[in-house]
Amino acid sequence: MANEAISKEIMLKRLKRIEGQVRGIERMIEEGRDCESIITQLRAVRSATESVGTLLLRNYMKICFDKKTPECSSIESLARAIAIWSQVHIGDRI
Repeated sequence: MANEAISKEIMLKRLKRIEGQVRGIERMIEEGRDCESIITQLRAVRSATESVGTLLLRNYMKICFDKKTPECSSIESLARAIAIWSQVHIGDRI
């Protein structure tokens, strides 16, 4: 798997799992579950989301460096994608 791109189906499957986790958190809040349990589940969602984002960036790099597609005609395109992903992490504020 280290040398091949992750399929769209795998990423969509992971996103569906995240969607289910979020629905579970909504139920936990509606049921008045304890904050520690909710925070634990939110952390799991954050971790899963970060994982999908990392896979997407990895795919982008794989496509750009191996196939030289038109969308990757310059390193700036990849740099913009990395900058956007970095802002997601930097923007984690209350």
